[in-house]
Amino acid sequence: MGMRHLFTSESVTEGHPDKVADQISDGILDAILEQDPKAHVACEALVTTGLAFISAEIATKAYVEIPRIVRSTIRDIGYTDASFGFDNQTCAVITSIDDQSGDIKQGVDPGGAGDQGLMFGYATKETPEYMPLPILLAHRLCQGLATLRRKGTLPYLRPDGKSQVTVEYEDGKPLCIDTIVLAAQHHPDVAVEKIREDLKEHLVRPLLKSVGFEQEPKSYHINRTGRFVNGGPKADTGLTGRKIIVDTYGGVGSHGGGAFSGKDPTKVDRSASYAARWVAKNLVAAGLAEKCEIQIAYAIGEPDPVSIYIDTFGTGTASDQALCDLVRRNFDLRPQAIIERLQLARPIYRKTACYGHFGRNEPEFAWEKLDRVADLQRK
Repeated sequence: MGMRHLFTSESVTEGHPDKVADQISDGILDAILEQDPKAHVACEALVTTGLAFISAEIATKAYVEIPRIVRSTIRDIGYTDASFGFDNQTCAVITSIDDQSGDIKQGVDPGGAGDQGLMFGYATKETPEYMPLPILLAHRLCQGLATLRRKGTLPYLRPDGKSQVTVEYEDGKPLCIDTIVLAAQHHPDVAVEKIREDLKEHLVRPLLKSVGFEQEPKSYHINRTGRFVNGGPKADTGLTGRKIIVDTYGGVGSHGGGAFSGKDPTKVDRSASYAARWVAKNLVAAGLAEKCEIQIAYAIGEPDPVSIYIDTFGTGTASDQALCDLVRRNFDLRPQAIIERLQLARPIYRKTACYGHFGRNEPEFAWEKLDRVADLQRK
Protein backbone atom coordinates (compact mmCIF):
# COMPACT_ATOMS: atom_id res chain seq x y z
CA MET A 1 0.00 0.00 0.00
CA GLY A 2 1.28 3.44 -0.93
CA MET A 3 1.21 6.65 1.10
CA ARG A 4 -2.37 7.83 1.62
CA HIS A 5 -3.85 11.13 2.72
CA LEU A 6 -7.16 13.01 2.69
CA PHE A 7 -7.76 16.48 1.25
CA THR A 8 -10.95 18.54 1.42
CA SER A 9 -12.29 21.52 -0.55
CA GLU A 10 -15.59 23.39 -0.39
CA SER A 11 -17.77 25.47 -2.69
CA VAL A 12 -20.96 27.51 -2.34
CA THR A 13 -23.95 28.16 -4.57
CA GLU A 14 -24.80 31.42 -6.31
CA GLY A 15 -27.37 32.07 -3.57
CA HIS A 16 -24.81 32.00 -0.76
CA PRO A 17 -24.72 35.53 0.69
CA ASP A 18 -21.02 36.08 -0.05
CA LYS A 19 -21.59 34.99 -3.63
CA VAL A 20 -24.62 37.27 -3.95
CA ALA A 21 -22.26 40.12 -3.02
CA ASP A 22 -19.59 38.94 -5.49
CA GLN A 23 -22.12 38.77 -8.34
CA ILE A 24 -23.46 42.22 -7.57
CA SER A 25 -19.93 43.67 -7.59
CA ASP A 26 -19.04 41.98 -10.87
CA GLY A 27 -22.42 42.84 -12.39
CA ILE A 28 -21.71 46.52 -11.75
CA LEU A 29 -18.17 46.12 -13.13
CA ASP A 30 -19.50 44.49 -16.31
CA ALA A 31 -22.06 47.24 -16.88
CA ILE A 32 -19.33 49.88 -16.62
CA LEU A 33 -16.83 48.02 -18.83
CA GLU A 34 -19.52 47.56 -21.48
CA GLN A 35 -19.58 51.34 -21.92
CA ASP A 36 -16.01 52.18 -20.91
CA PRO A 37 -13.37 49.44 -21.25
CA LYS A 38 -10.75 51.73 -19.70
CA ALA A 39 -12.72 52.36 -16.51
CA HIS A 40 -11.11 51.88 -13.12
CA VAL A 41 -13.46 50.11 -10.72
CA ALA A 42 -13.19 48.81 -7.17
CA CYS A 43 -16.69 47.85 -6.07
CA GLU A 44 -17.73 46.18 -2.82
CA ALA A 45 -21.17 44.95 -1.78
CA LEU A 46 -22.69 44.03 1.56
CA VAL A 47 -26.01 42.17 1.66
CA THR A 48 -28.12 41.40 4.70
CA THR A 49 -31.80 41.17 5.64
CA GLY A 50 -33.66 43.54 3.32
CA LEU A 51 -30.57 45.52 2.35
CA ALA A 52 -27.85 45.75 -0.27
CA PHE A 53 -25.14 48.35 0.41
CA ILE A 54 -22.74 49.23 -2.41
CA SER A 55 -19.48 51.08 -1.83
CA ALA A 56 -17.06 51.80 -4.65
CA GLU A 57 -14.25 53.91 -6.03
CA ILE A 58 -14.88 54.37 -9.74
CA ALA A 59 -13.20 56.47 -12.43
CA THR A 60 -15.21 56.24 -15.65
CA LYS A 61 -17.02 58.08 -18.41
CA ALA A 62 -19.88 55.60 -18.17
CA TYR A 63 -23.18 55.97 -16.37
CA VAL A 64 -24.89 52.91 -14.97
CA GLU A 65 -27.98 52.65 -12.81
CA ILE A 66 -26.56 50.71 -9.88
CA PRO A 67 -29.87 49.92 -8.10
CA ARG A 68 -31.24 48.36 -11.30
CA ILE A 69 -28.16 46.14 -11.65
CA VAL A 70 -28.38 45.11 -8.01
CA ARG A 71 -32.05 44.17 -8.27
CA SER A 72 -31.66 42.29 -11.56
CA THR A 73 -28.74 40.32 -10.14
CA ILE A 74 -30.72 39.34 -7.05
CA ARG A 75 -33.67 38.35 -9.26
CA ASP A 76 -31.49 36.20 -11.53
CA ILE A 77 -30.04 34.35 -8.53
CA GLY A 78 -33.55 33.44 -7.40
CA TYR A 79 -34.36 35.69 -4.46
CA THR A 80 -37.74 36.81 -5.74
CA ASP A 81 -39.98 36.13 -2.72
CA ALA A 82 -40.25 38.57 0.18
CA SER A 83 -40.77 35.66 2.57
CA PHE A 84 -37.07 34.77 2.02
CA GLY A 85 -36.19 37.94 3.98
CA PHE A 86 -34.27 39.26 0.99
CA ASP A 87 -35.66 39.76 -2.50
CA ASN A 88 -35.14 41.86 -5.59
CA GLN A 89 -38.25 44.01 -5.26
CA THR A 90 -38.33 44.97 -1.59
CA CYS A 91 -34.69 45.16 -0.52
CA ALA A 92 -33.26 48.61 0.04
CA VAL A 93 -30.29 49.58 -2.14
CA ILE A 94 -27.87 52.12 -0.67
CA THR A 95 -24.83 53.40 -2.56
CA SER A 96 -21.68 55.27 -1.58
CA ILE A 97 -19.59 55.98 -4.68
CA ASP A 98 -16.36 57.99 -4.86
CA ASP A 99 -13.82 58.71 -7.58
CA GLN A 100 -10.68 56.60 -7.66
CA SER A 101 -7.63 58.30 -6.21
CA GLY A 102 -5.61 60.24 -8.77
CA ASP A 103 -2.47 59.03 -6.99
CA ILE A 104 -3.25 55.50 -8.20
CA LYS A 105 -4.36 56.62 -11.64
CA GLN A 106 -1.06 58.32 -12.46
CA GLY A 107 0.75 55.02 -11.97
CA VAL A 108 -1.81 52.81 -13.73
CA ASP A 109 -2.51 54.82 -16.89
CA PRO A 110 1.09 54.58 -18.18
CA GLY A 111 0.82 50.78 -17.83
CA GLY A 112 1.91 50.10 -14.29
CA ALA A 113 0.31 47.72 -11.81
CA GLY A 114 -2.71 49.05 -9.95
CA ASP A 115 -1.31 47.94 -6.63
CA GLN A 116 1.53 46.05 -5.04
CA GLY A 117 0.95 42.42 -4.19
CA LEU A 118 1.67 38.77 -4.86
CA MET A 119 -0.50 36.42 -6.89
CA PHE A 120 -0.45 32.67 -7.41
CA GLY A 121 -1.51 30.32 -10.18
CA TYR A 122 -1.74 26.54 -10.09
CA ALA A 123 -2.34 23.61 -12.43
CA THR A 124 -2.20 19.84 -12.08
CA LYS A 125 -2.68 16.81 -14.31
CA GLU A 126 -5.00 15.39 -11.67
CA THR A 127 -8.08 16.10 -13.82
CA PRO A 128 -8.70 16.90 -17.52
CA GLU A 129 -9.43 20.47 -16.42
CA TYR A 130 -5.96 20.71 -14.82
CA MET A 131 -7.65 21.38 -11.48
CA PRO A 132 -7.48 19.61 -8.12
CA LEU A 133 -10.28 17.05 -7.92
CA PRO A 134 -11.81 18.16 -4.55
CA ILE A 135 -12.58 21.73 -5.65
CA LEU A 136 -13.71 20.60 -9.10
CA LEU A 137 -16.28 18.22 -7.57
CA ALA A 138 -17.33 20.75 -4.93
CA HIS A 139 -18.12 23.31 -7.65
CA ARG A 140 -20.06 20.78 -9.70
CA LEU A 141 -22.14 19.77 -6.71
CA CYS A 142 -23.12 23.39 -6.12
CA GLN A 143 -23.83 23.93 -9.80
CA GLY A 144 -25.94 20.79 -9.67
CA LEU A 145 -27.97 22.15 -6.75
CA ALA A 146 -28.72 25.27 -8.79
CA THR A 147 -29.65 23.23 -11.88
CA LEU A 148 -32.02 20.97 -9.93
CA ARG A 149 -33.68 24.08 -8.49
CA ARG A 150 -33.94 26.01 -11.75
CA LYS A 151 -35.23 23.05 -13.80
CA GLY A 152 -37.82 22.20 -11.17
CA THR A 153 -36.47 18.67 -10.68
CA LEU A 154 -36.39 19.32 -6.93
CA PRO A 155 -38.75 22.32 -6.65
CA TYR A 156 -38.39 22.57 -2.88
CA LEU A 157 -34.76 23.77 -3.18
CA ARG A 158 -33.94 27.43 -2.51
CA PRO A 159 -30.90 29.44 -3.67
CA ASP A 160 -28.48 29.08 -0.74
CA GLY A 161 -26.25 26.04 -0.39
CA LYS A 162 -22.76 24.67 0.22
CA SER A 163 -20.77 21.60 -0.66
CA GLN A 164 -17.63 19.95 0.64
CA VAL A 165 -15.69 17.06 -0.86
CA THR A 166 -12.99 14.96 0.78
CA VAL A 167 -10.84 12.90 -1.59
CA GLU A 168 -8.54 10.09 -0.51
CA TYR A 169 -5.21 10.05 -2.33
CA GLU A 170 -2.65 7.31 -2.71
CA ASP A 171 0.85 8.39 -3.74
CA GLY A 172 -0.60 11.72 -4.83
CA LYS A 173 -3.28 10.22 -7.09
CA PRO A 174 -7.05 10.33 -6.34
CA LEU A 175 -8.10 6.92 -5.04
CA CYS A 176 -11.71 7.38 -3.93
CA ILE A 177 -14.24 9.89 -2.61
CA ASP A 178 -14.15 9.70 1.16
CA THR A 179 -16.83 12.19 2.27
CA ILE A 180 -19.53 14.35 0.70
CA VAL A 181 -20.99 17.23 2.71
CA LEU A 182 -24.01 19.13 1.37
CA ALA A 183 -26.14 21.91 2.83
CA ALA A 184 -29.16 22.74 0.66
CA GLN A 185 -31.65 25.45 1.56
CA HIS A 186 -35.21 24.19 1.20
CA HIS A 187 -38.93 24.82 1.59
CA PRO A 188 -40.07 24.34 5.22
CA ASP A 189 -42.55 21.56 4.40
CA VAL A 190 -40.12 18.98 2.97
CA ALA A 191 -38.72 16.21 5.17
CA VAL A 192 -34.96 16.01 5.61
CA GLU A 193 -35.00 12.28 4.77
CA LYS A 194 -36.43 13.09 1.34
CA ILE A 195 -33.83 15.80 0.74
CA ARG A 196 -31.02 13.40 1.61
CA GLU A 197 -32.20 10.63 -0.67
CA ASP A 198 -33.08 13.01 -3.52
CA LEU A 199 -29.65 14.63 -3.49
CA LYS A 200 -27.89 11.28 -3.47
CA GLU A 201 -29.99 10.03 -6.38
CA HIS A 202 -30.24 13.15 -8.54
CA LEU A 203 -26.95 14.87 -7.78
CA VAL A 204 -24.13 13.00 -6.05
CA ARG A 205 -24.26 9.59 -7.71
CA PRO A 206 -24.64 10.87 -11.31
CA LEU A 207 -21.80 13.35 -10.78
CA LEU A 208 -19.39 10.81 -9.33
CA LYS A 209 -20.23 8.32 -12.08
CA SER A 210 -19.51 10.96 -14.72
CA VAL A 211 -15.95 11.36 -13.40
CA GLY A 212 -15.29 7.64 -13.05
CA PHE A 213 -16.12 6.95 -9.39
CA GLU A 214 -18.77 4.23 -9.28
CA GLN A 215 -18.23 3.43 -5.59
CA GLU A 216 -20.31 5.24 -2.99
CA PRO A 217 -18.50 7.77 -0.80
CA LYS A 218 -17.49 6.36 2.56
CA SER A 219 -19.77 8.87 4.29
CA TYR A 220 -22.43 11.49 3.59
CA HIS A 221 -23.39 14.53 5.65
CA ILE A 222 -26.44 16.11 4.00
CA ASN A 223 -28.29 18.87 5.88
CA ARG A 224 -26.88 17.53 9.12
CA THR A 225 -28.84 19.91 11.38
CA GLY A 226 -32.04 18.50 9.86
CA ARG A 227 -33.32 21.89 8.70
CA PHE A 228 -32.02 24.65 6.42
CA VAL A 229 -34.98 26.94 5.71
CA ASN A 230 -33.56 30.33 6.64
CA GLY A 231 -30.69 31.07 4.28
CA GLY A 232 -29.15 33.68 2.04
CA PRO A 233 -28.63 37.25 3.25
CA LYS A 234 -31.45 36.91 5.79
CA ALA A 235 -29.49 34.29 7.69
CA ASP A 236 -25.94 35.57 7.18
CA THR A 237 -24.45 38.86 6.03
CA GLY A 238 -22.63 38.55 2.70
CA LEU A 239 -19.54 40.50 1.66
CA THR A 240 -17.65 40.79 -1.61
CA GLY A 241 -14.35 38.93 -1.65
CA ARG A 242 -14.90 36.61 1.29
CA LYS A 243 -14.62 33.34 -0.65
CA ILE A 244 -11.08 33.60 -2.03
CA ILE A 245 -10.26 29.90 -1.59
CA VAL A 246 -13.54 28.81 -3.19
CA ASP A 247 -12.68 31.15 -6.07
CA THR A 248 -9.26 29.59 -6.68
CA TYR A 249 -8.00 26.06 -5.98
CA GLY A 250 -9.86 24.96 -2.88
CA GLY A 251 -6.91 25.27 -0.53
CA VAL A 252 -4.38 23.53 -2.77
CA GLY A 253 -1.28 25.64 -3.24
CA SER A 254 -0.82 29.20 -1.97
CA HIS A 255 -2.92 32.35 -2.07
CA GLY A 256 -1.71 35.94 -2.10
CA GLY A 257 -4.76 37.17 -0.16
CA GLY A 258 -6.36 39.41 -2.79
CA ALA A 259 -9.98 38.91 -3.85
CA PHE A 260 -11.18 39.18 -7.45
CA SER A 261 -14.78 40.37 -7.72
CA GLY A 262 -15.57 44.03 -8.30
CA LYS A 263 -12.05 44.85 -9.53
CA ASP A 264 -11.21 45.95 -13.05
CA PRO A 265 -8.23 44.18 -14.67
CA THR A 266 -5.70 46.91 -13.91
CA LYS A 267 -5.89 45.48 -10.40
CA VAL A 268 -3.27 42.76 -10.52
CA ASP A 269 -5.03 40.89 -7.73
CA ARG A 270 -7.32 39.80 -10.52
CA SER A 271 -5.46 40.02 -13.83
CA ALA A 272 -2.15 38.58 -12.60
CA SER A 273 -3.94 35.71 -10.86
CA TYR A 274 -5.58 34.89 -14.18
CA ALA A 275 -2.23 35.17 -15.95
CA ALA A 276 -0.55 32.95 -13.37
CA ARG A 277 -3.17 30.25 -13.97
CA TRP A 278 -2.66 30.62 -17.75
CA VAL A 279 1.10 30.15 -17.37
CA ALA A 280 0.86 27.22 -14.97
CA LYS A 281 -1.75 25.42 -17.06
CA ASN A 282 0.25 25.76 -20.27
CA LEU A 283 3.42 24.51 -18.57
CA VAL A 284 1.65 21.41 -17.27
CA ALA A 285 -0.19 20.79 -20.54
CA ALA A 286 3.12 21.04 -22.38
CA GLY A 287 4.40 18.10 -20.34
CA LEU A 288 6.97 20.16 -18.47
CA ALA A 289 5.59 19.23 -15.04
CA GLU A 290 2.91 17.08 -13.42
CA LYS A 291 1.83 20.04 -11.32
CA CYS A 292 2.99 23.61 -11.08
CA GLU A 293 2.54 26.66 -8.90
CA ILE A 294 3.71 30.10 -9.95
CA GLN A 295 4.01 33.27 -7.91
CA ILE A 296 4.11 36.72 -9.55
CA ALA A 297 4.70 39.90 -7.52
CA TYR A 298 4.30 43.57 -8.46
CA ALA A 299 5.01 47.07 -7.17
CA ILE A 300 2.34 49.72 -7.67
CA GLY A 301 2.94 51.79 -10.78
CA GLU A 302 5.65 49.46 -12.11
CA PRO A 303 4.87 47.45 -15.25
CA ASP A 304 7.30 44.56 -14.86
CA PRO A 305 6.92 41.97 -12.09
CA VAL A 306 9.40 42.39 -9.28
CA SER A 307 9.65 38.59 -9.05
CA ILE A 308 8.49 35.36 -10.66
CA TYR A 309 8.79 32.06 -8.81
CA ILE A 310 7.90 28.53 -9.94
CA ASP A 311 7.52 25.35 -7.88
CA THR A 312 6.84 22.05 -9.67
CA PHE A 313 7.04 20.01 -6.46
CA GLY A 314 9.77 17.81 -7.90
CA THR A 315 7.73 16.90 -11.00
CA GLY A 316 9.41 19.18 -13.55
CA THR A 317 11.30 17.93 -16.58
CA ALA A 318 13.81 20.74 -15.97
CA SER A 319 14.77 22.68 -12.87
CA ASP A 320 12.28 25.16 -11.48
CA GLN A 321 14.73 27.98 -12.26
CA ALA A 322 15.02 26.82 -15.89
CA LEU A 323 11.24 26.79 -16.19
CA CYS A 324 11.11 30.26 -14.64
CA ASP A 325 13.54 31.50 -17.28
CA LEU A 326 11.39 29.83 -19.94
CA VAL A 327 8.33 31.67 -18.65
CA ARG A 328 10.14 35.01 -18.70
CA ARG A 329 11.04 34.44 -22.36
CA ASN A 330 7.59 33.33 -23.46
CA PHE A 331 5.06 35.29 -21.40
CA ASP A 332 4.71 39.06 -21.18
CA LEU A 333 3.44 39.56 -17.63
CA ARG A 334 3.15 43.34 -17.63
CA PRO A 335 -0.41 44.29 -16.59
CA GLN A 336 -1.36 45.93 -19.90
CA ALA A 337 0.05 43.00 -21.87
CA ILE A 338 -1.98 40.59 -19.73
CA ILE A 339 -5.14 42.64 -20.28
CA GLU A 340 -4.64 42.65 -24.03
CA ARG A 341 -3.60 39.01 -24.39
CA LEU A 342 -6.40 37.64 -22.22
CA GLN A 343 -8.97 40.20 -23.40
CA LEU A 344 -9.73 41.30 -19.88
CA ALA A 345 -11.32 44.65 -20.73
CA ARG A 346 -14.50 42.84 -21.77
CA PRO A 347 -17.65 42.65 -19.58
CA ILE A 348 -17.06 38.99 -18.68
CA TYR A 349 -16.85 39.04 -14.93
CA ARG A 350 -20.23 38.28 -13.45
CA LYS A 351 -19.97 34.77 -14.90
CA THR A 352 -16.73 34.25 -12.99
CA ALA A 353 -18.27 35.28 -9.67
CA CYS A 354 -19.62 31.85 -8.72
CA TYR A 355 -18.44 28.24 -9.22
CA GLY A 356 -14.78 29.20 -9.52
CA HIS A 357 -12.61 31.40 -11.70
CA PHE A 358 -10.54 28.48 -12.98
CA GLY A 359 -11.06 25.13 -14.66
CA ARG A 360 -13.93 26.25 -16.89
CA ASN A 361 -13.68 25.78 -20.65
CA GLU A 362 -15.88 28.70 -21.67
CA PRO A 363 -15.20 31.55 -24.14
CA GLU A 364 -15.02 34.22 -21.45
CA PHE A 365 -12.24 32.39 -19.60
CA ALA A 366 -9.34 33.16 -21.94
CA TRP A 367 -6.81 32.33 -19.22
CA GLU A 368 -7.86 28.68 -19.57
CA LYS A 369 -6.67 28.45 -23.19
CA LEU A 370 -3.80 26.10 -23.99
CA ASP A 371 -2.47 28.47 -26.63
CA ARG A 372 1.21 28.45 -25.62
CA VAL A 373 1.80 24.71 -25.36
CA ALA A 374 3.45 24.34 -28.78
CA ASP A 375 5.76 27.30 -28.12
CA LEU A 376 6.83 25.88 -24.76
CA GLN A 377 7.47 22.42 -26.21
CA ARG A 378 9.79 23.88 -28.85
CA LYS A 379 12.02 25.58 -26.29
